[in-house]
Amino acid sequence: MAGIPEDDIRRVREASDLVSIAGERVVLRQRGRDFWGCCPFHNEKSPSFKIDPSTQLWHCFGCGEGGDVFSFVMKLDDIGFVDAVRELARRAGIQITEAPGAAMNRGKKARLKEVCNASAEFFHTQLMRGRGPKVDEARSYLAGRDLGGEVPKKWQLGFAPGSGSLVAYLNSKGFKAKEMIEANVAVEGRGGGARDRFFDRIMFPIRDVDGDVIAFGGRVVGKGEPKYLNSQETPIFHKSEVLFGLDKAKAAMASTGVAIICEGYTDVIMMHEAGVTNVVATLGTALTVQHIRVLSRHAKHKIVYLFDGDEAGQRAADRAARFIDESMLPEAGRKQVDLCAVTLPDNLDPADFVVQRGGEAIQELIDNAVPLLRYAIDRKLRGRNLVDFGEKGRALTEVLELLAPIKHSVLAQEYAGYIADCLQLDVNAVVEKLASTRETRQFEPSQASAGAAAPAPRTPKVALPPREKERLRIERDFLSLCASEPSIGLAYAGALAQTVWHRDIHGQIAAQLLDVLAEDATAPAAEIVRRLEESIPGAASVISGSSTHDDREPSELARFFSEELAIRDMEDLIREMNAQLKRPQDMSADDYNLVFESVVAMQKELAAAKLAHKPFGIE
Repeated sequence: MAGIPEDDIRRVREASDLVSIAGERVVLRQRGRDFWGCCPFHNEKSPSFKIDPSTQLWHCFGCGEGGDVFSFVMKLDDIGFVDAVRELARRAGIQITEAPGAAMNRGKKARLKEVCNASAEFFHTQLMRGRGPKVDEARSYLAGRDLGGEVPKKWQLGFAPGSGSLVAYLNSKGFKAKEMIEANVAVEGRGGGARDRFFDRIMFPIRDVDGDVIAFGGRVVGKGEPKYLNSQETPIFHKSEVLFGLDKAKAAMASTGVAIICEGYTDVIMMHEAGVTNVVATLGTALTVQHIRVLSRHAKHKIVYLFDGDEAGQRAADRAARFIDESMLPEAGRKQVDLCAVTLPDNLDPADFVVQRGGEAIQELIDNAVPLLRYAIDRKLRGRNLVDFGEKGRALTEVLELLAPIKHSVLAQEYAGYIADCLQLDVNAVVEKLASTRETRQFEPSQASAGAAAPAPRTPKVALPPREKERLRIERDFLSLCASEPSIGLAYAGALAQTVWHRDIHGQIAAQLLDVLAEDATAPAAEIVRRLEESIPGAASVISGSSTHDDREPSELARFFSEELAIRDMEDLIREMNAQLKRPQDMSADDYNLVFESVVAMQKELAAAKLAHKPFGIE
C-alpha cells in the first residue's frame, strides 16, 4: 500500500503493541481484558477510550473514533498512513522498502526541505556573525523589539544579505539551481541559473508541524516594499494550511486544550517568550477553514482569535464572522469548534502588549475571550446611534445576518433575545425577523474566484427510535465479532451475506469482509481491519466501536447476534407484506393469495425461530 510492501506493513504492525504506544500518551487502566483511559482526541473526565489488546484495536465511545495502531499514530501526530508506518518502523527498528515512485516523490519533498533547512542555517549565521551596516541595522531592530539575546537562537532568526550569497552557499552544499528555485529561496536569473530571492531582510523560518523549515518570511531592513515578503506556494508550503510557530505551540495546545491565533511573527515569538506558548500566526493571509481544522486537531477545547486594536486588526475581526456556522453549535457533537475572540486595548499588538504589561495580563484577556458570535454581534452594535429608529433597523438587519447560518438552532434563539435586549425591541419581533433572514455567506477570495456556490442546506438529523438504535448496535457488534474472530466470520458467512443491513456502511463492511476472509482466512484481526478500512473509509471506527461483552463466549455471542438479526429481518419483511395486503387494489387476486400464504408461512417460521432463540439479555 502507498509504495510500502504489504510484508513490511505486516511486520511493523506485529512489532507495534498498541497498549504500549498509547500508554505513552494516555493513562491506561486494565478492566477485564481491555484497557481504558481518557481519550487523547477530545476533552473528557470519564474514561471512554478502550483498547482491546487481543485485536490491537482502539475505540472512543465519546467521540466515535477508532481503528488500529496506524490510525492511532496518524490521528495523534496528524500524519498520513505512510508516515505512520515509517514512524512505527523506526521505533521498532525495522527497515522498510518503498516502491521507486513513492520514494522518488518523498525524496523530492525531502530534498526541498533540505534546501530550506540549509538556507535557514545560512541566514542565521549571517545574522549572528555577519558584518556590514545592513546586518548591524537588523540586529539593532531585533534588540529594539526585545528580540535579542537568546531569542534569535531559539527561533533560528536570520539575515539575508542577497547579492548571490545564498545561491553560492547552496551551490557549495551540492544543491542545484532548479531545487533552489522550486523551494522558492531563489528565483530564475535573467541569463539562466538562480539568484537570491531575499536580500536585506530579517528572516523568520517557517516550519511544518514536525519542525522542518519549509518556507520563510522576510522583514525588510530600513525602508522598502513590501515590508514583509513571504515564500510563495511550493510543493511543501501551502499558506492556507501552515501556521507560524505550530511546531513549538502544539504541545501547549494539547495540554491546555486552547489555541491562540494572532497575525505576526514577532507577536508569536514575544508571547512565547512571555510564557504564553500555545500561540501561532497566519502567514500573510486571512484565516482559513483549513487553518481551523489543523488547530482543532491539537486544541480540543477552544480556539481564540487575538485581534490587534488598530484598524487592520479590526478589519480582520470583521472577516472572522464568516466562520459562524453549524460547527459552533453543541449539536455538532465531537466536531464542534468553540471559537472565541478578544481585541487588545489601546491599539496595541500582542508583541507591544506583552512588553508593556506582561504575559499574565495577556493571558487574562485570553481567558476572558468571548464566543465569536457574541463578539461579532457586539461589534456590529458598537458605536451605532440606536436611538435613531432607522439606524436601529439597519443594525438589526446586520446582526441577524450573522445568525442566519444557524437560525434554526436553540443558540440562535437565545441570541435573538440578547439582541432584543440590546436594541430594546420585542423579542418575538426579533425572532420573527430572524426566521425570514436569508444567509448572505461571504467567501474567501480564493473561494469566490473558483466560483464556489453557497453550501447546500444541511439535512436535519432525525432521532432514531430505541429499537432501531438497538438494531444498529447489534449489527455493529456482529460485524466486529466476525472481523476480530475470523473463524467465526467464516462460520457465519451465510448470515453476513443474507442480513438486510440497516446502514449502508454495515452492508459494505459485510461484503468486503467476506471477500477478505475468502482470500485469507488466517489473517490476524488487525490486518483484516486495515484492509476493510482501505476499501471502506470509516470501517475501522465501526468495527472498533462494538459493545464490550468480556463475559460472553464469542461463538455463543455470534449465534445470538445472527439469530437476532434474522428474526428482526423476518419481522420487517412480514410488516412489509402485511402493508401490501392492506392495498388489495394494487395486486391481482393470485398475487394477493400468494402474499397472504407467504405471510402465514413466515409467521409460523418466525414463531419457531423465537422459540428456539436463547437471548443473553444483552443490554
